[in-house]
Amino acid sequence: MIHSKEPPFDLVLRGGHVIDPQNGIDGPRDVAIRRATIAAVAPDLGNVKAKQTLSVAGLYVTPGLIDLHVHVFGYVGSLPPDSDALSDGVTTVVDAGGSGWKTFPEFKEKVINRSRTRVLAFLNIVGAGMVGAAEQEVGEMDAVAAAEMIHHHPDLLVGVKTAHFGGEGWEAVDRAVKAGQLSGTPAMIDFAPRPTRSYRDLLLHHLRPGDIHTHVYAPHIPLLDEDQRVCDYVWEARERGVLFDVGHGQISLAFRHAIPALEQGFLPDTLSTDRHRDSALQVEATMTATLSKFLNMGLPLAEAIRLATVRPAQVIHRPDLGTLSPGAEADVAVLELLHGDFGFVDGTRSRLRGDRRLQCVLTLRRGEVVWDRNGLSCPDWKAGSGKARMG
Repeated sequence: MIHSKEPPFDLVLRGGHVIDPQNGIDGPRDVAIRRATIAAVAPDLGNVKAKQTLSVAGLYVTPGLIDLHVHVFGYVGSLPPDSDALSDGVTTVVDAGGSGWKTFPEFKEKVINRSRTRVLAFLNIVGAGMVGAAEQEVGEMDAVAAAEMIHHHPDLLVGVKTAHFGGEGWEAVDRAVKAGQLSGTPAMIDFAPRPTRSYRDLLLHHLRPGDIHTHVYAPHIPLLDEDQRVCDYVWEARERGVLFDVGHGQISLAFRHAIPALEQGFLPDTLSTDRHRDSALQVEATMTATLSKFLNMGLPLAEAIRLATVRPAQVIHRPDLGTLSPGAEADVAVLELLHGDFGFVDGTRSRLRGDRRLQCVLTLRRGEVVWDRNGLSCPDWKAGSGKARMG
């Protein structure tokens, strides 16, 4: 019998505080990785052999973060996923409607197939997606064509999206929801109320259980009544199973809406950034910054991690993501919680002071280190054993 001398694990992260909501873990654990998958999570793996062991004591170890609302194709301010997501602990992004049923093949070829980040997508109900004024063309809102494209790519297309429609009617919403019905996927709705189409009607009469309203805390959304209470119909919609996503963006998170809602127990279902060129600047709509803002608005850390890992995985029907379960693909974020005097900006350019800020120090994608802020995985230069990697 031939006995392999290969160590049992490729990498062990030792001594970190693991937060894995899928498995109810919130405490010290070691995490072992073998062949791009999670091999073991245990309080103390002892003196196991591994090709590399990294001490992450004092840091938080979580599943790779899932950003349910980004723009990496089609939109004028789209950003490349690898350089933008992986350095923030995000290993899965979901493009929110950049491509439509006509342009998804181009998106797949030019972005999805060339990215180390896992790139999924909500397919725009409009054939061209977010190109020019096409999102206004009702004739391009084809539920059957959108559903057929989703059926062709069920591993990549997780739902349907509509946004920016300026008409007076419900064509964009209803056809997106219809495409969701035909494809068995959720619809994500970016909505602006008008006299002919109210937020109340959207939530109670047009969305199905499992459909998502994004930008829930945006200043133009009537989430609160005149007494600053969450509207009764919003609670009713949640009881019906309608889901609410943050979608921070450049203008779509207002502290004056989010803080009263959180204080009343109205939490989002998912935390997302609506990351694009403009939201990347003054409002700092990164995932770690968005998580930090919600921490300083009162959301517990473990809950914030849940809303950026296992919960979005559930929403898009991908139970294989957002977990450190043995056998899962080894997408991992290692985060540092800094304490100090910090300031955060929302979409109304208002400031929130806080005393905690998250930053990503290490990201693993399929078990490989793809981001290492402090060089934890690298030898000291004096050892002379570092190896340059091309590409």
